[in-house]
Amino acid sequence: MFAIPGQSPVTITDNAVKQIRKLMDRDQRFGLKIGLKKGGCAGMEYTMDYVDAPESNDEVVERDGARVLIAPMAQMFLFGTEIDYETSLLESGFKFRNPNVTDSCGCGESIKFKDIDELAAERDLAK
Repeated sequence: MFAIPGQSPVTITDNAVKQIRKLMDRDQRFGLKIGLKKGGCAGMEYTMDYVDAPESNDEVVERDGARVLIAPMAQMFLFGTEIDYETSLLESGFKFRNPNVTDSCGCGESIKFKDIDELAAERDLAK
């Protein structure tokens, strides 16, 4: 939907590939779908859900057997994002390094994006 031909909308690190494949295999799912919802102190939150099949306008990104699907309404906001999986002594989880984020809350759970017109203009310049 918002893709640039020949360029993946998101990149998936080796650690994220391993974790996504592990989750897909464990639960016998097609992939993980990433979206956005309103919420948190900064205004938006990422969502991740298992899916059994892509919907018609989902963007499917596959790397080494790991599948990430991007919901249509999230595609513009996630373009250029690196998806990683980090493990530390206190927590483990997916991390999103998103160049479109302008602010986040102190706990890192919610984010704020660039203005939609600015994102659209950047996308048009990248063509």
